[in-house]
Amino acid sequence: MRIADTSDLWWKNAVVYCVDVDKYLDDDGDGVGDLTGLARRLPYLADLGVTCLWLMPFYSTPGRDNGYDVSDYYGVDARLGTHGDVVELIRTAEDRGIRVIVDLVMNHTSDKHPWFVSARRSRTSPYRDFYVWRDEIPDDPRETQFPGEEDGVWEWDEKTEQYFLHSFYSHQPDLNAENPAVRRELAKVMGFWLQLGVSGFRVDAVPSFVSSPERREPQRDHDVLKALRRFAQRRSSDAMLVGEVNVPHEEQAAYFGEDGDGELHMQFDFASNQALYLSLAREDPAPLRASLESRPPIATISQWANFVRNHDELTLDQLSEDERAEVFDAFAPEESMRVFGRGIRRRLPPMLGGDPRRVRLVYSLLFSLPGTPVLLYGEEIGMGENLDIDERDAVRVPMQWRPEGGFSTAPPSKHPLPAPTGAYGPAHVNVQDQLLAGDSLFAFVRGLARSYRQSPEIGWGELEITPVSAPSVLGHAVSTDESRFVALHNFAGEPVRFEVELGEEPPGTELVCLASGESWPVTGGTVTMALDGYGARRMRVCRPGDGRLR
Repeated sequence: MRIADTSDLWWKNAVVYCVDVDKYLDDDGDGVGDLTGLARRLPYLADLGVTCLWLMPFYSTPGRDNGYDVSDYYGVDARLGTHGDVVELIRTAEDRGIRVIVDLVMNHTSDKHPWFVSARRSRTSPYRDFYVWRDEIPDDPRETQFPGEEDGVWEWDEKTEQYFLHSFYSHQPDLNAENPAVRRELAKVMGFWLQLGVSGFRVDAVPSFVSSPERREPQRDHDVLKALRRFAQRRSSDAMLVGEVNVPHEEQAAYFGEDGDGELHMQFDFASNQALYLSLAREDPAPLRASLESRPPIATISQWANFVRNHDELTLDQLSEDERAEVFDAFAPEESMRVFGRGIRRRLPPMLGGDPRRVRLVYSLLFSLPGTPVLLYGEEIGMGENLDIDERDAVRVPMQWRPEGGFSTAPPSKHPLPAPTGAYGPAHVNVQDQLLAGDSLFAFVRGLARSYRQSPEIGWGELEITPVSAPSVLGHAVSTDESRFVALHNFAGEPVRFEVELGEEPPGTELVCLASGESWPVTGGTVTMALDGYGARRMRVCRPGDGRLR
Protein backbone atom coordinates (compact mmCIF):
# COMPACT_ATOMS: atom_id res chain seq x y z
CA MET A 1 0.00 0.00 0.00
CA ARG A 2 1.24 3.47 -0.92
CA ILE A 3 0.57 6.33 1.47
CA ALA A 4 -1.38 9.04 -0.33
CA ASP A 5 -2.73 12.39 0.88
CA THR A 6 -3.38 12.01 4.61
CA SER A 7 -4.71 15.46 5.51
CA ASP A 8 -8.26 14.27 6.24
CA LEU A 9 -7.15 10.99 7.84
CA TRP A 10 -5.16 12.53 10.66
CA TRP A 11 -6.22 9.79 13.11
CA LYS A 12 -4.25 7.13 11.20
CA ASN A 13 -1.02 8.06 12.98
CA ALA A 14 -2.17 10.16 15.91
CA VAL A 15 -1.01 9.77 19.52
CA VAL A 16 -4.18 10.00 21.63
CA TYR A 17 -4.20 11.03 25.30
CA CYS A 18 -7.31 10.57 27.46
CA VAL A 19 -7.92 13.14 30.21
CA ASP A 20 -10.44 13.24 33.02
CA VAL A 21 -10.58 17.04 33.36
CA ASP A 22 -11.60 17.21 37.02
CA LYS A 23 -8.60 15.07 38.02
CA TYR A 24 -5.86 16.61 35.87
CA LEU A 25 -4.94 20.06 37.24
CA ASP A 26 -6.83 22.46 39.48
CA ASP A 27 -6.15 26.03 38.31
CA ASP A 28 -8.38 28.01 40.65
CA GLY A 29 -7.62 26.18 43.89
CA ASP A 30 -11.10 24.86 44.63
CA GLY A 31 -9.92 21.24 44.74
CA VAL A 32 -11.33 20.23 41.35
CA GLY A 33 -9.40 20.05 38.10
CA ASP A 34 -10.60 22.41 35.39
CA LEU A 35 -10.29 23.32 31.73
CA THR A 36 -7.92 26.21 32.37
CA GLY A 37 -5.64 23.90 34.34
CA LEU A 38 -5.62 21.43 31.44
CA ALA A 39 -4.82 24.27 29.03
CA ARG A 40 -1.78 25.14 31.17
CA ARG A 41 -0.45 21.63 30.61
CA LEU A 42 -0.70 21.61 26.81
CA PRO A 43 3.07 22.33 26.46
CA TYR A 44 3.70 19.22 28.58
CA LEU A 45 1.45 17.13 26.34
CA ALA A 46 3.06 18.50 23.18
CA ASP A 47 6.49 17.62 24.60
CA LEU A 48 5.26 14.10 25.32
CA GLY A 49 4.26 13.75 21.67
CA VAL A 50 0.47 13.87 22.03
CA THR A 51 -1.37 14.91 18.86
CA CYS A 52 -4.96 14.24 19.95
CA LEU A 53 -6.51 15.09 23.31
CA TRP A 54 -9.58 13.02 24.27
CA LEU A 55 -11.70 14.76 26.89
CA MET A 56 -13.84 12.52 29.05
CA PRO A 57 -17.30 13.99 29.73
CA PHE A 58 -17.19 17.61 30.91
CA TYR A 59 -20.92 18.22 30.37
CA SER A 60 -23.44 19.30 33.01
CA THR A 61 -24.02 16.31 35.28
CA PRO A 62 -25.26 15.26 38.73
CA GLY A 63 -21.90 13.49 39.04
CA ARG A 64 -23.07 9.97 39.88
CA ASP A 65 -21.05 8.20 37.14
CA ASN A 66 -17.93 10.27 36.55
CA GLY A 67 -19.78 12.57 34.13
CA TYR A 68 -21.29 9.82 31.99
CA ASP A 69 -24.65 10.70 33.55
CA VAL A 70 -25.26 13.73 31.32
CA SER A 71 -27.98 16.22 32.26
CA ASP A 72 -27.24 18.70 29.43
CA TYR A 73 -25.30 17.77 26.29
CA TYR A 74 -24.76 21.44 25.47
CA GLY A 75 -23.69 22.49 28.95
CA VAL A 76 -20.31 22.56 30.67
CA ASP A 77 -19.97 21.35 34.26
CA ALA A 78 -19.64 24.61 36.19
CA ARG A 79 -16.90 23.09 38.36
CA LEU A 80 -14.73 22.67 35.27
CA GLY A 81 -15.26 25.98 33.50
CA THR A 82 -17.31 27.59 30.75
CA HIS A 83 -17.88 27.33 27.03
CA GLY A 84 -15.27 30.06 26.66
CA ASP A 85 -12.75 27.83 28.44
CA VAL A 86 -13.58 24.96 26.08
CA VAL A 87 -13.03 27.14 23.01
CA GLU A 88 -9.79 28.54 24.42
CA LEU A 89 -8.53 25.02 25.16
CA ILE A 90 -9.31 23.89 21.60
CA ARG A 91 -7.65 26.96 20.08
CA THR A 92 -4.53 26.68 22.25
CA ALA A 93 -4.26 22.95 21.56
CA GLU A 94 -4.48 23.61 17.83
CA ASP A 95 -1.54 26.03 18.16
CA ARG A 96 0.44 23.11 19.60
CA GLY A 97 -0.56 20.73 16.83
CA ILE A 98 -3.03 18.89 19.07
CA ARG A 99 -6.60 18.10 18.04
CA VAL A 100 -9.38 17.68 20.58
CA ILE A 101 -12.06 14.97 20.59
CA VAL A 102 -14.81 14.62 23.17
CA ASP A 103 -16.91 11.83 24.62
CA LEU A 104 -20.30 11.36 22.99
CA VAL A 105 -22.63 9.58 25.41
CA MET A 106 -25.48 8.46 23.16
CA ASN A 107 -26.73 5.35 24.94
CA HIS A 108 -28.30 7.07 27.94
CA THR A 109 -28.83 10.33 29.81
CA SER A 110 -29.01 11.13 33.50
CA ASP A 111 -32.43 10.74 35.05
CA LYS A 112 -32.04 14.46 35.84
CA HIS A 113 -31.92 15.39 32.15
CA PRO A 114 -34.93 17.60 31.25
CA TRP A 115 -35.99 15.05 28.63
CA PHE A 116 -36.37 12.30 31.21
CA VAL A 117 -37.80 14.60 33.86
CA SER A 118 -40.57 15.40 31.37
CA ALA A 119 -40.87 11.80 30.14
CA ARG A 120 -41.56 10.35 33.59
CA ARG A 121 -44.01 13.10 34.46
CA SER A 122 -46.68 11.76 32.10
CA ARG A 123 -47.22 9.09 29.46
CA THR A 124 -48.34 11.88 27.11
CA SER A 125 -45.10 13.88 27.47
CA PRO A 126 -43.56 14.87 24.11
CA TYR A 127 -40.32 13.31 25.41
CA ARG A 128 -41.91 10.02 26.50
CA ASP A 129 -40.67 8.18 23.41
CA PHE A 130 -37.15 9.53 23.87
CA TYR A 131 -36.77 6.58 26.24
CA VAL A 132 -37.80 2.91 26.23
CA TRP A 133 -40.85 1.97 28.30
CA ARG A 134 -42.63 -1.35 28.77
CA ASP A 135 -45.64 -2.54 30.77
CA GLU A 136 -43.86 -5.80 31.51
CA ILE A 137 -40.25 -6.95 31.60
CA PRO A 138 -39.38 -8.95 28.42
CA ASP A 139 -39.00 -12.71 28.85
CA ASP A 140 -35.34 -12.63 27.78
CA PRO A 141 -33.95 -9.28 28.91
CA ARG A 142 -30.41 -8.12 28.37
CA GLU A 143 -27.91 -8.59 31.15
CA THR A 144 -26.86 -5.53 33.11
CA GLN A 145 -23.47 -4.03 32.35
CA PHE A 146 -22.79 -3.87 36.08
CA PRO A 147 -23.45 -7.29 37.68
CA GLY A 148 -23.42 -7.04 41.43
CA GLU A 149 -24.38 -3.37 41.28
CA GLU A 150 -27.69 -3.59 39.42
CA ASP A 151 -30.24 -6.43 39.55
CA GLY A 152 -31.39 -5.95 35.96
CA VAL A 153 -31.95 -3.45 33.17
CA TRP A 154 -35.63 -2.60 33.74
CA GLU A 155 -36.65 -0.13 36.46
CA TRP A 156 -40.21 0.44 37.66
CA ASP A 157 -41.44 4.04 37.56
CA GLU A 158 -44.09 4.60 40.20
CA LYS A 159 -45.66 7.73 38.74
CA THR A 160 -46.40 6.45 35.24
CA GLU A 161 -46.53 2.76 36.20
CA GLN A 162 -44.21 1.41 33.51
CA TYR A 163 -40.69 0.02 33.39
CA PHE A 164 -37.89 1.99 31.70
CA LEU A 165 -34.74 0.46 30.20
CA HIS A 166 -31.30 1.19 31.67
CA SER A 167 -28.43 -0.89 30.30
CA PHE A 168 -26.11 0.67 32.88
CA TYR A 169 -27.08 2.26 36.21
CA SER A 170 -30.74 2.76 37.08
CA HIS A 171 -30.19 6.52 37.17
CA GLN A 172 -29.12 6.37 33.49
CA PRO A 173 -32.23 5.64 31.36
CA ASP A 174 -31.46 4.42 27.84
CA LEU A 175 -32.32 6.68 24.93
CA ASN A 176 -34.61 5.25 22.24
CA ALA A 177 -32.38 5.21 19.15
CA GLU A 178 -35.30 4.09 17.00
CA ASN A 179 -37.01 7.44 17.52
CA PRO A 180 -36.11 9.87 14.66
CA ALA A 181 -36.46 12.79 17.07
CA VAL A 182 -33.72 11.31 19.27
CA ARG A 183 -31.46 10.91 16.25
CA ARG A 184 -32.04 14.53 15.27
CA GLU A 185 -31.18 15.71 18.77
CA LEU A 186 -27.97 13.68 18.84
CA ALA A 187 -26.99 15.08 15.45
CA LYS A 188 -27.54 18.60 16.79
CA VAL A 189 -25.29 17.81 19.73
CA MET A 190 -22.53 16.64 17.38
CA GLY A 191 -22.98 19.69 15.17
CA PHE A 192 -22.74 22.01 18.17
CA TRP A 193 -19.40 20.69 19.38
CA LEU A 194 -17.98 20.40 15.85
CA GLN A 195 -18.86 24.06 15.35
CA LEU A 196 -16.88 24.90 18.48
CA GLY A 197 -13.84 23.19 16.97
CA VAL A 198 -13.62 19.59 18.15
CA SER A 199 -12.19 17.10 15.64
CA GLY A 200 -14.38 14.14 16.52
CA PHE A 201 -15.95 11.98 19.16
CA ARG A 202 -15.24 8.93 21.25
CA VAL A 203 -18.59 7.15 21.08
CA ASP A 204 -19.52 5.47 24.34
CA ALA A 205 -21.06 1.98 24.66
CA VAL A 206 -21.70 1.45 20.95
CA PRO A 207 -23.08 -2.14 20.99
CA SER A 208 -25.64 -1.20 23.63
CA PHE A 209 -26.74 1.80 21.56
CA VAL A 210 -27.42 -0.24 18.41
CA SER A 211 -28.98 -3.24 20.13
CA SER A 212 -32.68 -3.95 20.36
CA PRO A 213 -34.40 -3.27 23.71
CA GLU A 214 -36.13 -6.65 23.49
CA ARG A 215 -33.09 -8.79 22.69
CA ARG A 216 -29.55 -9.32 23.83
CA GLU A 217 -28.01 -9.54 20.36
CA PRO A 218 -27.14 -6.43 18.31
CA GLN A 219 -29.34 -5.24 15.49
CA ARG A 220 -28.31 -6.16 11.98
CA ASP A 221 -29.15 -2.64 10.82
CA HIS A 222 -26.56 -0.08 11.86
CA ASP A 223 -28.14 2.78 9.91
CA VAL A 224 -28.63 4.95 12.99
CA LEU A 225 -24.92 5.36 13.66
CA LYS A 226 -24.08 5.46 9.95
CA ALA A 227 -26.36 8.46 9.56
CA LEU A 228 -24.66 10.21 12.49
CA ARG A 229 -21.24 9.59 10.94
CA ARG A 230 -22.40 11.03 7.60
CA PHE A 231 -23.80 14.04 9.42
CA ALA A 232 -20.50 14.63 11.25
CA GLN A 233 -18.51 14.49 8.03
CA ARG A 234 -20.88 16.87 6.27
CA ARG A 235 -20.23 19.36 9.03
CA SER A 236 -16.48 18.70 9.11
CA SER A 237 -14.77 16.63 6.41
CA ASP A 238 -12.03 15.43 8.77
CA ALA A 239 -14.29 14.59 11.74
CA MET A 240 -13.51 11.21 13.28
CA LEU A 241 -15.62 8.79 15.33
CA VAL A 242 -13.82 6.22 17.49
CA GLY A 243 -16.06 3.65 19.12
CA GLU A 244 -16.05 1.70 22.36
CA VAL A 245 -16.95 -1.64 20.77
CA ASN A 246 -16.12 -4.49 23.12
CA VAL A 247 -17.14 -7.43 20.91
CA PRO A 248 -15.17 -10.19 19.13
CA HIS A 249 -13.24 -9.19 16.04
CA GLU A 250 -15.65 -10.81 13.61
CA GLU A 251 -18.46 -8.62 14.96
CA GLN A 252 -16.36 -5.46 14.78
CA ALA A 253 -16.15 -5.74 11.00
CA ALA A 254 -19.78 -4.60 10.66
CA TYR A 255 -19.01 -1.36 12.49
CA PHE A 256 -16.19 -0.55 10.04
CA GLY A 257 -18.22 -1.44 6.95
CA GLU A 258 -16.97 -3.25 3.86
CA ASP A 259 -15.13 -0.25 2.39
CA GLY A 260 -14.69 1.73 5.58
CA ASP A 261 -18.15 3.23 5.00
CA GLY A 262 -19.66 1.93 8.25
CA GLU A 263 -20.47 3.96 11.32
CA LEU A 264 -16.99 4.25 12.86
CA HIS A 265 -13.59 5.34 11.59
CA MET A 266 -11.74 3.73 14.53
CA GLN A 267 -12.52 1.05 17.07
CA PHE A 268 -10.75 0.10 20.26
CA ASP A 269 -9.29 -3.41 19.98
CA PHE A 270 -10.63 -4.92 23.21
CA ALA A 271 -9.98 -8.48 22.04
CA SER A 272 -6.24 -7.89 21.62
CA ASN A 273 -6.08 -5.89 24.84
CA GLN A 274 -7.44 -8.86 26.78
CA ALA A 275 -5.19 -11.28 24.90
CA LEU A 276 -2.21 -9.08 25.84
CA TYR A 277 -2.86 -9.63 29.55
CA LEU A 278 -3.24 -13.37 29.05
CA SER A 279 0.11 -13.35 27.23
CA LEU A 280 1.69 -11.37 30.06
CA ALA A 281 0.31 -13.79 32.64
CA ARG A 282 1.69 -16.79 30.74
CA GLU A 283 4.89 -15.06 29.57
CA ASP A 284 3.90 -16.39 26.16
CA PRO A 285 2.97 -14.18 23.19
CA ALA A 286 0.78 -16.86 21.59
CA PRO A 287 -2.63 -15.46 22.75
CA LEU A 288 -1.77 -11.96 21.55
CA ARG A 289 -0.37 -13.29 18.28
CA ALA A 290 -3.57 -15.24 17.65
CA SER A 291 -5.71 -12.20 18.42
CA LEU A 292 -3.76 -9.96 16.05
CA GLU A 293 -4.08 -12.56 13.31
CA SER A 294 -7.85 -12.66 13.87
CA ARG A 295 -8.31 -8.97 13.17
CA PRO A 296 -10.59 -8.62 10.14
CA PRO A 297 -9.16 -6.76 7.15
CA ILE A 298 -10.08 -3.07 7.21
CA ALA A 299 -10.14 -0.32 4.61
CA THR A 300 -7.44 2.32 4.37
CA ILE A 301 -9.70 4.92 5.93
CA SER A 302 -10.39 2.71 8.97
CA GLN A 303 -8.14 2.17 11.96
CA TRP A 304 -7.61 0.14 15.14
CA ALA A 305 -7.14 2.03 18.42
CA ASN A 306 -4.66 0.19 20.67
CA PHE A 307 -4.57 0.72 24.43
CA VAL A 308 -3.04 -0.73 27.60
CA ARG A 309 -5.50 0.63 30.20
CA ASN A 310 -8.52 2.85 30.02
CA HIS A 311 -10.55 4.77 32.61
CA ASP A 312 -12.82 1.77 33.29
CA GLU A 313 -12.06 -1.66 34.68
CA LEU A 314 -9.67 -3.87 32.72
CA THR A 315 -12.43 -6.04 31.31
CA LEU A 316 -11.66 -9.70 30.62
CA ASP A 317 -15.10 -10.69 29.37
CA GLN A 318 -13.86 -12.07 26.03
CA LEU A 319 -11.57 -14.57 27.74
CA SER A 320 -12.79 -18.01 28.77
CA GLU A 321 -13.50 -18.64 32.44
CA ASP A 322 -10.20 -20.51 32.84
CA GLU A 323 -8.23 -17.83 30.99
CA ARG A 324 -9.81 -15.10 33.09
CA ALA A 325 -8.83 -17.03 36.22
CA GLU A 326 -5.21 -17.12 35.00
CA VAL A 327 -5.13 -13.34 34.58
CA PHE A 328 -6.84 -12.80 37.93
CA ASP A 329 -4.32 -15.06 39.66
CA ALA A 330 -1.40 -13.22 38.07
CA PHE A 331 -2.54 -9.60 38.35
CA ALA A 332 -5.50 -9.41 40.74
CA PRO A 333 -4.98 -12.18 43.31
CA GLU A 334 -7.17 -10.43 45.90
CA GLU A 335 -10.92 -10.15 45.46
CA SER A 336 -10.73 -6.42 46.26
CA MET A 337 -8.72 -5.93 43.06
CA ARG A 338 -11.58 -7.25 40.90
CA VAL A 339 -14.91 -5.79 39.86
CA PHE A 340 -18.14 -6.97 38.21
CA GLY A 341 -16.80 -10.54 38.15
CA ARG A 342 -15.04 -9.83 34.86
CA GLY A 343 -12.52 -7.06 35.37
CA ILE A 344 -9.51 -5.69 37.24
CA ARG A 345 -9.50 -2.26 38.84
CA ARG A 346 -5.75 -1.68 38.82
CA ARG A 347 -3.27 0.22 36.68
CA LEU A 348 -0.44 -1.53 34.85
CA PRO A 349 2.72 -0.96 36.97
CA PRO A 350 1.29 -2.42 40.21
CA MET A 351 -0.10 -5.38 38.25
CA LEU A 352 3.40 -6.10 36.95
CA GLY A 353 4.98 -5.80 40.40
CA GLY A 354 6.64 -2.53 39.45
CA ASP A 355 9.11 -4.34 37.17
CA PRO A 356 10.34 -1.56 34.85
CA ARG A 357 11.38 -4.08 32.19
CA ARG A 358 7.87 -5.48 31.84
CA VAL A 359 6.23 -2.05 31.99
CA ARG A 360 8.46 -0.78 29.17
CA LEU A 361 7.88 -3.96 27.18
CA VAL A 362 4.13 -3.27 27.22
CA TYR A 363 4.43 0.36 26.15
CA SER A 364 6.90 -0.59 23.44
CA LEU A 365 4.20 -2.94 22.15
CA LEU A 366 1.56 -0.21 22.36
CA PHE A 367 3.57 2.02 20.04
CA SER A 368 4.46 -0.87 17.71
CA LEU A 369 1.17 -2.62 16.95
CA PRO A 370 -0.58 -1.59 13.74
CA GLY A 371 -3.01 1.17 14.60
CA THR A 372 -3.19 4.29 16.75
CA PRO A 373 -1.91 4.28 20.37
CA VAL A 374 -4.15 5.64 23.13
CA LEU A 375 -2.77 6.63 26.54
CA LEU A 376 -4.72 7.24 29.74
CA TYR A 377 -3.50 10.25 31.72
CA GLY A 378 -0.68 9.29 34.10
CA GLU A 379 0.38 6.19 32.17
CA GLU A 380 3.41 8.06 30.88
CA ILE A 381 4.82 8.28 34.42
CA GLY A 382 3.61 4.89 35.70
CA MET A 383 0.87 5.98 38.09
CA GLY A 384 -0.86 3.37 40.22
CA GLU A 385 -4.35 2.94 41.62
CA ASN A 386 -5.96 3.46 45.01
CA LEU A 387 -7.89 0.34 46.00
CA ASP A 388 -9.51 2.13 48.92
CA ILE A 389 -11.74 3.85 46.35
CA ASP A 390 -14.88 2.05 45.21
CA GLU A 391 -15.30 0.24 41.89
CA ARG A 392 -13.68 1.66 38.75
CA ASP A 393 -12.79 4.95 40.41
CA ALA A 394 -9.73 3.21 41.86
CA VAL A 395 -7.83 4.00 38.64
CA ARG A 396 -9.23 7.54 38.22
CA VAL A 397 -6.92 9.15 40.75
CA PRO A 398 -5.67 12.76 40.40
CA MET A 399 -2.66 13.43 38.21
CA GLN A 400 0.62 13.47 40.14
CA TRP A 401 2.64 16.52 39.10
CA ARG A 402 5.05 16.99 42.02
CA PRO A 403 6.28 15.01 45.05
CA GLU A 404 3.72 16.73 47.24
CA GLY A 405 1.00 15.98 44.68
CA GLY A 406 0.72 19.18 42.70
CA PHE A 407 -2.81 18.51 41.49
CA SER A 408 -4.33 21.30 43.60
CA THR A 409 -3.46 23.83 46.29
CA ALA A 410 -6.69 22.90 48.11
CA PRO A 411 -6.62 20.40 50.98
CA PRO A 412 -6.83 16.75 49.84
CA SER A 413 -10.27 16.48 51.46
CA LYS A 414 -11.59 18.73 48.66
CA HIS A 415 -10.07 16.67 45.83
CA PRO A 416 -12.40 14.52 43.68
CA LEU A 417 -10.58 11.37 44.83
CA PRO A 418 -7.61 10.62 47.09
CA ALA A 419 -4.19 9.94 45.59
CA PRO A 420 -2.49 6.54 45.83
CA THR A 421 -0.27 5.96 48.84
CA GLY A 422 2.95 4.03 49.33
CA ALA A 423 5.25 3.23 46.43
CA TYR A 424 2.87 4.70 43.85
CA GLY A 425 2.05 7.88 45.74
CA PRO A 426 3.13 11.29 44.41
CA ALA A 427 6.29 11.28 46.53
CA HIS A 428 7.63 8.41 44.42
CA VAL A 429 5.80 8.79 41.08
CA ASN A 430 5.44 12.30 39.70
CA VAL A 431 6.06 14.37 36.59
CA GLN A 432 8.56 16.78 38.13
CA ASP A 433 11.09 14.09 39.02
CA GLN A 434 10.67 12.23 35.74
CA LEU A 435 11.15 15.32 33.59
CA LEU A 436 14.60 15.67 35.16
CA ALA A 437 15.61 12.03 34.68
CA GLY A 438 16.81 10.93 31.27
CA ASP A 439 16.05 7.27 32.02
CA SER A 440 12.52 7.82 33.37
CA LEU A 441 9.38 6.15 32.07
CA PHE A 442 8.25 9.55 30.82
CA ALA A 443 11.42 9.88 28.73
CA PHE A 444 10.92 6.34 27.43
CA VAL A 445 7.30 6.94 26.40
CA ARG A 446 8.21 10.28 24.84
CA GLY A 447 10.84 8.50 22.75
CA LEU A 448 8.29 5.88 21.69
CA ALA A 449 5.85 8.59 20.63
CA ARG A 450 8.55 10.32 18.61
CA SER A 451 9.62 7.17 16.77
CA TYR A 452 5.97 6.23 16.20
CA ARG A 453 5.36 9.59 14.53
CA GLN A 454 8.46 9.03 12.42
CA SER A 455 7.22 5.59 11.37
CA PRO A 456 4.02 6.15 9.36
CA GLU A 457 3.91 2.50 8.33
CA ILE A 458 2.74 1.58 11.88
CA GLY A 459 -0.43 3.59 11.38
CA TRP A 460 -0.87 2.90 7.67
CA GLY A 461 0.74 -0.43 6.90
CA GLU A 462 -0.35 -4.03 6.89
CA LEU A 463 0.48 -6.48 9.66
CA GLU A 464 2.82 -9.43 9.08
CA ILE A 465 3.50 -11.92 11.88
CA THR A 466 7.23 -12.52 11.56
CA PRO A 467 8.49 -16.07 12.24
CA VAL A 468 10.91 -16.15 15.19
CA SER A 469 12.75 -19.24 16.44
CA ALA A 470 12.20 -18.36 20.14
CA PRO A 471 8.67 -19.18 21.41
CA SER A 472 8.76 -16.37 23.97
CA VAL A 473 9.30 -13.66 21.34
CA LEU A 474 6.54 -11.94 19.41
CA GLY A 475 7.82 -10.77 16.04
CA HIS A 476 5.75 -8.63 13.73
CA ALA A 477 6.27 -6.27 10.85
CA VAL A 478 4.16 -3.46 9.42
CA SER A 479 4.80 -2.58 5.80
CA THR A 480 3.90 -0.08 3.12
CA ASP A 481 5.27 0.17 -0.41
CA GLU A 482 7.89 2.61 0.86
CA SER A 483 9.03 1.15 4.16
CA ARG A 484 8.94 -1.73 6.60
CA PHE A 485 8.87 -1.55 10.39
CA VAL A 486 9.85 -4.62 12.48
CA ALA A 487 9.29 -5.17 16.21
CA LEU A 488 10.47 -7.94 18.53
CA HIS A 489 9.24 -8.37 22.12
CA ASN A 490 10.40 -11.01 24.58
CA PHE A 491 7.56 -11.93 26.97
CA ALA A 492 9.81 -14.11 29.16
CA GLY A 493 12.16 -13.05 31.92
CA GLU A 494 15.08 -15.04 30.51
CA PRO A 495 17.39 -13.72 27.76
CA VAL A 496 17.08 -15.45 24.38
CA ARG A 497 19.03 -15.73 21.16
CA PHE A 498 17.05 -16.47 18.01
CA GLU A 499 16.62 -16.09 14.28
CA VAL A 500 14.06 -13.81 12.62
CA GLU A 501 12.70 -14.70 9.18
CA LEU A 502 12.15 -11.53 7.14
CA GLY A 503 11.85 -13.03 3.67
CA GLU A 504 13.77 -12.01 0.57
CA GLU A 505 15.60 -8.69 0.80
CA PRO A 506 18.30 -7.19 -1.49
CA PRO A 507 21.97 -7.82 -0.61
CA GLY A 508 23.26 -5.21 1.83
CA THR A 509 19.91 -4.80 3.62
CA GLU A 510 20.14 -4.10 7.33
CA LEU A 511 17.76 -4.10 10.26
CA VAL A 512 18.36 -0.85 12.19
CA CYS A 513 17.19 -0.18 15.75
CA LEU A 514 15.22 3.07 15.96
CA ALA A 515 16.36 3.77 19.54
CA SER A 516 20.09 3.00 19.39
CA GLY A 517 21.03 2.97 15.71
CA GLU A 518 22.53 -0.52 16.15
CA SER A 519 22.24 -2.58 12.97
CA TRP A 520 22.12 -6.25 11.95
CA PRO A 521 22.76 -7.57 8.44
CA VAL A 522 19.90 -9.41 6.73
CA THR A 523 21.45 -12.52 5.21
CA GLY A 524 19.32 -14.80 3.09
CA GLY A 525 16.21 -13.18 4.52
CA THR A 526 17.28 -14.04 8.08
CA VAL A 527 18.61 -12.00 11.00
CA THR A 528 20.21 -13.46 14.13
CA MET A 529 19.99 -11.44 17.34
CA ALA A 530 19.43 -11.63 21.09
CA LEU A 531 17.06 -9.99 23.55
CA ASP A 532 17.29 -9.58 27.30
CA GLY A 533 14.55 -10.87 29.54
CA TYR A 534 11.45 -8.75 28.81
CA GLY A 535 13.53 -6.99 26.19
CA ALA A 536 12.22 -5.30 23.05
CA ARG A 537 13.49 -3.76 19.85
CA ARG A 538 11.69 -1.55 17.33
CA MET A 539 13.50 -1.45 14.00
CA ARG A 540 13.31 -0.43 10.37
CA VAL A 541 14.44 -2.39 7.32
CA CYS A 542 17.03 -0.26 5.54
CA ARG A 543 17.81 -1.31 1.96
CA PRO A 544 20.82 -0.15 -0.04
CA GLY A 545 20.19 3.14 -1.78
CA ASP A 546 16.76 3.82 -0.31
CA GLY A 547 18.06 7.06 1.23
CA ARG A 548 16.31 6.48 4.53
CA LEU A 549 17.77 7.70 7.79
CA ARG A 550 18.73 5.11 10.30
